Amino acid sequence: MVTLNRIYTRTGDDGTTALGDGQRRPKFDLRIEAYGTVDETNAVIGLVRLHLKDDPAADALMARVQNDLFDLGADLCTPPSPATQGRLRMVEAQTKALEAAIDQYNGALAPLKSFVLPGGSAASAYLHQARTVCRRAERLMTALGQTPGESVGAPALTYINRLSDLLFMLARHANGAAGDVLWVPGQNRQTA
Repeated sequence: MVTLNRIYTRTGDDGTTALGDGQRRPKFDLRIEAYGTVDETNAVIGLVRLHLKDDPAADALMARVQNDLFDLGADLCTPPSPATQGRLRMVEAQTKALEAAIDQYNGALAPLKSFVLPGGSAASAYLHQARTVCRRAERLMTALGQTPGESVGAPALTYINRLSDLLFMLARHANGAAGDVLWVPGQNRQTA
């Protein structure tokens, strides 16, 4: 269980932060960037939820995702090693839950005939923002996993990849009957 008695510790004043295994890393370290961007994704989902009050099922799904993102942050902040065996790690069941939700929401949507522009409803716009931050987290996690001496678990990478798909589906769902805002290739080009 987490207990926070004090918010500031002064230990990060030198530009470092502690990982879950106790080692200190610079705050610009790729591992810190990766789980920091997962945290940023979670914050944007908090904004999304402000606009889902009329959609309790989607709001509940986003609440579940927010909890999963804390699990993902815990996974990323503790590098795998024999000493960290048994620590909280992402599992396949978390991704399977996302896939079930993607299939459910996708089944109710019309097929796309063009790329979707972020916008429409406020919920949809924030879901697209969450999706793009999620994609950045995925890029950072992938880079971290390919860095010599570092690793990222496959379930963590699969989860973050699938989450961006879910956020896209929910953005389409949030626009409801108004429909998607579609890209029209070349719509504003001037002709000579």
